[in-house]
Amino acid sequence: MQHAALSAERWSRMPVEMQILSIANEMNRALKLSAAEDRHRLKNCYERILRLVDLTIETGTRAGLGRELLRWRDLIAALYIEPLSDPERHRAAFKALLLLHPVAASQIPFVLEAPGTSDRPGFEMS
Repeated sequence: MQHAALSAERWSRMPVEMQILSIANEMNRALKLSAAEDRHRLKNCYERILRLVDLTIETGTRAGLGRELLRWRDLIAALYIEPLSDPERHRAAFKALLLLHPVAASQIPFVLEAPGTSDRPGFEMS
């Protein structure tokens, strides 16, 4: 999915849980970019995350979710400014995002557990 060319109309047709999971997919991708040489790719992930969050807020019909996403967006903006500074902040923000929707929250054990503690793989929505 090319997020820069993604229209608000197309995004709004997706169910909110798919929007959250699409954002989470970018967070998952960013979680794997922890080396110093990945800094540029990590910043690109955060830019895509911010774009998708903005689209979700712009097209959302649930005011409460929009307010929570605006707060959550501030966490990502801080990570964008200082990528690689604290992977645990990224993990905490990732978990906070997933907790915004029950379907997304069900993925927490599979994407945020310590390696080797789950017998199910994490999700990847390419």
